[in-house]
Amino acid sequence: MEKFKKVKELVSSIETDASKFYDAGNAAAGTRVRKAMQELKVLAQEIRTEVTEKKNSDK
Repeated sequence: MEKFKKVKELVSSIETDASKFYDAGNAAAGTRVRKAMQELKVLAQEIRTEVTEKKNSDK
């Protein structure tokens, strides 16, 4: 559950950069968004692995 909380925190933390990139065309903010999205991808994969392991261990 800890990693899921990190995902939520990360999404909320990049909201201002996403707004800066999409609304104001700030290229540096776009780079920060891309970096954060990569971190989200890694966290999501880790969560998927944990869920699969837990699901299979309950059988």
